[in-house]
Amino acid sequence: MKAEIICVGTEILMGNIVNTNAAYISAGLAGLGISCYYQSVVGDNDARLKEVFDESSKRADIVILSGGLGPTEDDLTKETVSRALNKKLILDDKAWKQIQKFFEKRNLKLTDNNKKQAYVPEGAKVLYNKNGTAPGIIVEGEGVTAILLPGPPGELIPMWDNQVVPYLRSISGECFYSEMVKICGSGESFVETDLKDLIDAQDNPTIATYAKTGEVHVRVTAKAGSEKEAHKLVKPVVKEIKKRFGSKIFTTDESVTLEASVIQLLFENGLTLAAAESLTGGMTMSRLINVPGASNVVKMGFVTYSNKSKRKALGVKRSTLEKFGSVSEQCAKEMVKGCASAVKADVAVSLTGIAGPDGGTDEKPVGLTYIGVSVLGSIKVKKYLFSGEREKIRESATAAALTLLRQCLLESLPGAAGEDTESGV
Repeated sequence: MKAEIICVGTEILMGNIVNTNAAYISAGLAGLGISCYYQSVVGDNDARLKEVFDESSKRADIVILSGGLGPTEDDLTKETVSRALNKKLILDDKAWKQIQKFFEKRNLKLTDNNKKQAYVPEGAKVLYNKNGTAPGIIVEGEGVTAILLPGPPGELIPMWDNQVVPYLRSISGECFYSEMVKICGSGESFVETDLKDLIDAQDNPTIATYAKTGEVHVRVTAKAGSEKEAHKLVKPVVKEIKKRFGSKIFTTDESVTLEASVIQLLFENGLTLAAAESLTGGMTMSRLINVPGASNVVKMGFVTYSNKSKRKALGVKRSTLEKFGSVSEQCAKEMVKGCASAVKADVAVSLTGIAGPDGGTDEKPVGLTYIGVSVLGSIKVKKYLFSGEREKIRESATAAALTLLRQCLLESLPGAAGEDTESGV
């Protein structure tokens, strides 16, 4: 089964909003074992949208459209698709009543154009919207099924998860099961090389790698007559991947992030954490405190951007800064030591480097970064050289700090490296 994605909205073409819907739908299709070879973005224009939809309909069994289901004149998705499939639009009473209740509950004025959202193609399956006004629509045409979804992610995501995914499973004729193996500390090319024999031999299950900043995700997907049978096919492949990458795998739970795995390690071992950041300016701590329950282990974060702040807050020696500079192994070591001592934290991490675009030299180029980690007084400092624009360097440094922090915890804590990655560690 093949699917295509069309995201509708002039605001996407102009760069006013980021198209996160396509990424979410694509990941969902991959998890269902449905191939997606093309994605398109088209503005709020009837003729261009019809042209793109007609082309997609020739190539795919399912065309998924997001956006353009609003009440205004430039919201044309439903009308254009209905015309392309020769379907008449009719009023759906349930959708109209839900829209009326939505406005009444919020004491908002209902205007005439809001009723436009309650019209659906004749014979369509209506996906009622619990989070907004525009219902989703599944409408079957000759040789193609169109799935129309609202544009706001807060409406699209629950509708996709709760209504579209079950529908796609029901028509696929096969059951799919997938697991995501998340790896840190290895680049995509290294991961792919280490898995080349498995990838070359793949048929069912299939293996796909996805590069993230500082991480590589490997999705293993199998199809079978039942989910239980598909799971049996996936299990030995995941086991082999675990064998090859060992503790570099931080989870096989798709919902677990790298920072969540660090927080979990700290929590399970009763440890507290502090951070001292220079070039990242709080990015590392920000990722950590995004994890629910982080307050149980995170004590404090320092943003010590100037040399003076490094001396005053962390106790970095003036002589160290004068002899080696703020971007040095010695400075990172004193930063992490001072950070742990200042707040009496069991674990600390420090980052110092040159994010650019200026400030680099032949001896210390842009991207040079030192990261220090202290675990119960044992300190390790590692040197990195990142490339890219300023923001990319800072993001890479943050990911590397989380990876090194996790690595040092596993090395320092008895038995931690042997934890089952199913739990997120």
